[in-house]
Amino acid sequence: MKIVLFGASGTIGSRIVREALARGHDVTAVVRDPTGVPAGGEHFGAERGDVTNAADVARVARGAEAIVSAVAPTGGQPPSMLTDAARALIAGARNAGVKRLVVVGGAGSLEVPEGGHVMDRASFPDAWKPIAQAHADALRVFRTEAGGLDWTYVSPAAVIEPGVRTGRYRTGEDRLLVDDQGNSHISAEDFAVAIIDELDRPAHVGRRFTVAD
Repeated sequence: MKIVLFGASGTIGSRIVREALARGHDVTAVVRDPTGVPAGGEHFGAERGDVTNAADVARVARGAEAIVSAVAPTGGQPPSMLTDAARALIAGARNAGVKRLVVVGGAGSLEVPEGGHVMDRASFPDAWKPIAQAHADALRVFRTEAGGLDWTYVSPAAVIEPGVRTGRYRTGEDRLLVDDQGNSHISAEDFAVAIIDELDRPAHVGRRFTVAD
């Protein structure tokens, strides 16, 4: 499969690259400066592009079979870049004729048993709320504006961090997944496994799902 990946240099994106290449997929990483991306063999390349620019998305995605976005605000970008990116990805995918779109989102908008969402909890850091709300706004964009595309939005567990690839994970829909002790965790490696599994065997087209160990 030919995959175009935005956000390839991040913690999650870099592991998506590794997982996709290990399964024999071709990956094009779309970054601001491709000269800083290390060579990755014949199945990996890098191109310059802006995820918030629909024309850029269409240009780099033309001829691909799937677009994956693992972007987050960096370099002083406002949280609203996530909704800008959502609309650019939708328009760009349509213009490029690419139907499959998988987007890495946040956990803040997942529902919790006591009512409300993760980001509504008193323990949720105030500093994280603008980005959590922007992720929720981006999800709303996909749900209301991505008609005709085979889109999937993937939220991680409450805690996602580098760890071990076990290849095992649980999935849910809009509710936060927790273990018997109330913890919610996934390694970035197993989250990448779930992303590529969804590309290889689509099971959540047109909706959000969440992943935890």
